[in-house]
Amino acid sequence: MAKKGGDKRLKRQLAPRFWQVKRKAARFILNTMPGPHTRRFSYPIGVVLRDLLHVCSDIREVKKSLNNGLISVDGKMIHHPNFPVGLMDTVEIKPSNEFYRFVPSNGHPLLPIKISANEKNLKLEKIKSKVSSKKNVYQYSLHDGRTFLSEESYNVNDTCLIELPKFGIKNHVQLKEGCSVIVTRGENAGNIGKVEEIKSGSFSLPKRILVSMGEKTVELPIDIVMAIGTDTSLIQVSK
Repeated sequence: MAKKGGDKRLKRQLAPRFWQVKRKAARFILNTMPGPHTRRFSYPIGVVLRDLLHVCSDIREVKKSLNNGLISVDGKMIHHPNFPVGLMDTVEIKPSNEFYRFVPSNGHPLLPIKISANEKNLKLEKIKSKVSSKKNVYQYSLHDGRTFLSEESYNVNDTCLIELPKFGIKNHVQLKEGCSVIVTRGENAGNIGKVEEIKSGSFSLPKRILVSMGEKTVELPIDIVMAIGTDTSLIQVSK
């Protein structure tokens, strides 16, 4: 029979650069499985536990922790070491009662920061698409694949603060002039600033945003900018 499904392994030399793993330690490393985030912008939970947080020494310990229900992502127990962890996800390590949120930082698209237990069920979600489902009801798709129906009219590229694991919208941030944003990719990843101007796009040029970051102002594509609050961030997104 022909092989079905993707490979669970990935050559270390081909791993995304931001994983920051030792390229010559072994030939292969865990690959991400299909899920809420793409491989380009996510870690397998096994790599998170072994290589980033160092709570497990090898994959055997990773699998044991997952099988015993000791690890949760966004309030949901994870049992597969290849499960992808991405932007704004929260990883809970139950034995030590520690919580980590994955955010862009220091030019890297994803790094873990430690957060308090009060924020473990809160997550910022960027709206990626909006369609009219039926009269006065809209269907929204979020950056991690979640969808929801609402009579409230939000705009694409706005941000919702949601509560997990039971989905509920706690707050909403409109992407507009004066709001606080964080850069999610590129050399400015992790930088926080204020929106000065939103420039209209064209067929060949995507919509762009002027963001002031201290003494400098940069122009960025709208798809790598995420609103995080009106004045300050609604939740912790930096150390």
